[in-house]
Amino acid sequence: MFDKQIYIARRQKLKQQLGKGLILLLGNEESSMNYKDNWYHFRQDSSFLYFFGLDKPGLAAVIDIDGDRDILFGRELTLDEIVWMGPQASIADQAAQVGITDVEPPVSLASVLQKARSSGHTIHFLPPYRPENIQKLSGWLGLPPAGVKEHASVPLIKAVVAQRSIKSSEEVQQIEQAVDLTAAMHLAAIKGAKDGMTEAQLAGVLQGIAIGGGGNLSFPTILTVHGQVLHNHYSTTVMHEGQMALCDAGAENAMHYAGDMTRTFPVGKKFTAVQKEMYEIVLSAQEAAIAALKPGVLFRDVHFIACEKLVEGLKAAGVMKGDVKEAVAAGAHTMVFQCGLGHMMGLDVHDMEDLGEPYVGYTEDLKKSTEFGLKSLRLGRALEPGFVVTIEPGLYFIPELMDLRRSEGKFFDFINYDKLEAFRAFGGIRIEEDLLITADGSRLLGKPLIKRAEEIEAARG
Repeated sequence: MFDKQIYIARRQKLKQQLGKGLILLLGNEESSMNYKDNWYHFRQDSSFLYFFGLDKPGLAAVIDIDGDRDILFGRELTLDEIVWMGPQASIADQAAQVGITDVEPPVSLASVLQKARSSGHTIHFLPPYRPENIQKLSGWLGLPPAGVKEHASVPLIKAVVAQRSIKSSEEVQQIEQAVDLTAAMHLAAIKGAKDGMTEAQLAGVLQGIAIGGGGNLSFPTILTVHGQVLHNHYSTTVMHEGQMALCDAGAENAMHYAGDMTRTFPVGKKFTAVQKEMYEIVLSAQEAAIAALKPGVLFRDVHFIACEKLVEGLKAAGVMKGDVKEAVAAGAHTMVFQCGLGHMMGLDVHDMEDLGEPYVGYTEDLKKSTEFGLKSLRLGRALEPGFVVTIEPGLYFIPELMDLRRSEGKFFDFINYDKLEAFRAFGGIRIEEDLLITADGSRLLGKPLIKRAEEIEAARG
């Protein structure tokens, strides 16, 4: 937890941004797996953590702008709960840690909201993603469950995004802890993969590192020898020499800040010649994108820079042809790069995605595209100092997409389909790192992790 003055200042700024009304922020509840008392790992809501810092279930808070009061709602543990869980700090003591003196039991929240509604005050809340919070809001505010999200406060969403997008020095320090832990996971994967091992066996080692580091995974690990499937989580698939393993994994630290990195490496000691050629193309695209990062630059344009480098490399390899910029403008690159270059990262691995990509990654003037490929670009807006972003170009050779585009007669001016055919069983490659936007450029977060082909081969050897 940060110093309480940080949370006080964040809430005060939120009051100034909204100006009037009442802000309701809900923490998360415990969630049962297969019977009531067998819970999933608890994860607090990130915006609640940002403004209130308390990592306990069953909490809610109100920021009364007009009354200039911050109220924490929570219940004390029963004796039975203390027997099973041990003594816990009182709600008042927890509130004091983040600069709050007003505490109320949860049953009081409904009356507080009812009084605000009766007085004509606007109640601001964020779009809920947990069903139990949808149900609560529905009951408190008299809204049908299906319509709760539609009534979320756009001014509050925009205010939260404006604050959380710019990472403070304290936050950057926490993110770097998570990135260092993430890098340790990836180094273990690069060194530990063996012929005959299952993907799940290797993924289990990585989760142990994340938990042992004081946190947990920031998202379910993607670890696969079928890298052409963008989100192919680990399975009992056996890895064999000659294949490449794609590992997209991240840790979050004890304060729930995230890391997110990807490495692709041979299951054997070395890349094949073709694997290495494709790997170098992806690495070149990543380096070009990183070099372009600076305040004021549209992240969408950085995405296009990476796309053009991928096309350049594939053109040199004989797989693509024609004018590089025309190929990207036509969308021909989406044959092999179907997703976005990266995203914001912070308390969420896809930071604030629950608040909506139109508010987090785009603006009133810059709208998200609906085109194949570009519709998966989560961030397009101009970069600002304090943004933390991921850079993750890749090449994904998807046989079903190859067949579809060929049958449609698309991209024949830019793709040598006969050459592309040789890559039907190739798989996929991506490389990802986390960067902070600075006043005049960017800097890599965390300790550098090997990524050049010769470095990876040396580690594999």
